[in-house]
Amino acid sequence: MGLKTTFEVFSKTKNEAAVNVLVPALESPYPQIQEGALRSILDRRSVVGSREIVRRLHTVNDRWREILEARRGRMSKVLREGLLGHDPRMCTNSCQAILWFREYDLIGPLVNAVEDHAHPQAALIRETLVSMSDLLSEEATAPRDYNDRRDPQLVRRNFVTVLEKSVSRFSQHKRVEVIESFLMLAKRDNAQLKHILGDPHHSAYLSLIDMLSHSRRLGVIRLLLSFLDDTRPPLAALQIVSKRTDPRFVQQILRMIGKEPSENVARNLKRVESIAWASPGVGILAKLDDALQRSAVKAVMASGMPRLQAFKTIKYLLQHGKPEGRCAAIEVLVEFQGAEANALAQKALHDDDPRVQAHALRQIRQRGIPGALPLLIEKLDSQHAVVREAARDSLSEFSFARFLAGFETLDDAVRHSTGSLVKKVDLQSVSLLEAELTSKIRSRRLRGLEIVDAMDFAAEVQETLIGMLNDEDHMVRQETVYILATRNTAAVRAALTTVLDDSSPMVRAAAATALDRFNEIGIEDGSPPEDEPREVNRV
Repeated sequence: MGLKTTFEVFSKTKNEAAVNVLVPALESPYPQIQEGALRSILDRRSVVGSREIVRRLHTVNDRWREILEARRGRMSKVLREGLLGHDPRMCTNSCQAILWFREYDLIGPLVNAVEDHAHPQAALIRETLVSMSDLLSEEATAPRDYNDRRDPQLVRRNFVTVLEKSVSRFSQHKRVEVIESFLMLAKRDNAQLKHILGDPHHSAYLSLIDMLSHSRRLGVIRLLLSFLDDTRPPLAALQIVSKRTDPRFVQQILRMIGKEPSENVARNLKRVESIAWASPGVGILAKLDDALQRSAVKAVMASGMPRLQAFKTIKYLLQHGKPEGRCAAIEVLVEFQGAEANALAQKALHDDDPRVQAHALRQIRQRGIPGALPLLIEKLDSQHAVVREAARDSLSEFSFARFLAGFETLDDAVRHSTGSLVKKVDLQSVSLLEAELTSKIRSRRLRGLEIVDAMDFAAEVQETLIGMLNDEDHMVRQETVYILATRNTAAVRAALTTVLDDSSPMVRAAAATALDRFNEIGIEDGSPPEDEPREVNRV
């Protein structure tokens, strides 16, 4: 308690001699004394004491950093001296402190030091400016931390104002780090940025273009990509977008495109006639993850690049891409015709991913690939639901409605073969058939029973058929018995037993014949044995 009180006194006394006591205490072997002296010096805002703290910054521990962080801004004057002075240790530590504690208010002195070609620590100063700009760029684009009273957007505007003035003096200092820092923090509608991009004769033009073309800093990349979402982007920016192949840039542009480019991005991509990273020979495509490969397909197809070049990218991804890349590639392959595209579609039918197989299936008929129909019929029995669905979509003409409309014109063999196919293709067949079986029109009910037989649908509509044993028309009841005779189940046996008292002798006879046959078979597995006929003889 006494030590705490002592340091509180040192913090508040106006006697400058207190600093002469506090500075040596920074070297105390006791952490409590060190930290107390550190707090007191900072609380006093002592310039002399702050110089001693900065001189020791390269040796501080985490506890010191916490204390300094909580009181940041109290050493600004000394840090400014360190930047502009020629003491190597003070300059190095000042640069480190500026980055540690994000002393953005020192942007003015920092830029002045950068422009000073005589500064002995010129390289360090330039690096500090770029790193500081990078930190602010990330802070300004991230969700705001309201625990920090500084408004990153306001800090950013102040930063850009200082950098704009330095950019205007570029012909004098030639510091490209100023250009890079400016690009990290400026927005695409910045007047000076637009002026330079539109004036190839500007002293900063070539350096600015070079930075937009090669800087790996996220702030610069984000600025460049923001032009893609502009309604009237500079042509120079679009040209740079088309030429960059560095992985970080490619990842950022593909994340921007995502599952589908925005309207502005799509319109501007259409003006891009080449995409350097999209060439298989560059080696970028293979390194992209699933989602980015899918976005790569979107970018290529939205661009204005020649279709032959686009096809090469699609071909590569379809043959060598990851699952999402292959799926995206086969989806857009439909836009390419010719023997090579047809061959790719045929090969995709055997892809490991059933989604790729499904998209290929949807294309084979329109491509006129030989054997398409038998293959589609075969795929109706695929183990993969997505493949079965694609096959059904491609055989949509085999619908129950069309089968019903032409049923009367078909012979028995065609009825059975076509009905079997319709059963697999049209998943609405059962509900549509039940509508026929329960129709108020007698002829429709009888036709429905014929369709049940042709499509081998007795199992699927068994309950409806049992209900039809009470139909008002004896011919309908009789035909129903014939159909149910193919279903040797307990429910059918019980239902047919009740029909033995039917008012129609023919219905009673058909039911009795069916029950006798069931008793001979002696099984209840829901279907007749292989050596038994599927239908009973009608009497």
